[in-house]
Amino acid sequence: MIICSTDTLPGKKIVKVFGLVRGNTIRARHVGRDIMAAFKHLAGGEITDYTKMMAETREQALDRLTEDAEKLGANAIVGLRFTTTSVMQGAAELLVYGTAVLVEDGV
Repeated sequence: MIICSTDTLPGKKIVKVFGLVRGNTIRARHVGRDIMAAFKHLAGGEITDYTKMMAETREQALDRLTEDAEKLGANAIVGLRFTTTSVMQGAAELLVYGTAVLVEDGV
């Protein structure tokens, strides 16, 4: 599956547009991680537990996006975008969306 943020793919021709596809997940912070983050905030530096959590969250949302596109018969997703929304205190949704397309070699 080719995934890109641009609307076209160099060397590829879009032969069919399936439409909007999306993948999302909602994650809540962990109390133990919050305590460690508070200490890190005082000392400064990267909060690696949150960095890891966000990387896993992005991958899960991308996996769900890809599954959505594959169900339609797409072999590429163009116009990829990420967005986040606060759902409640301590929890947020990460949504990834784009346009599922069928591409072939050539311009």
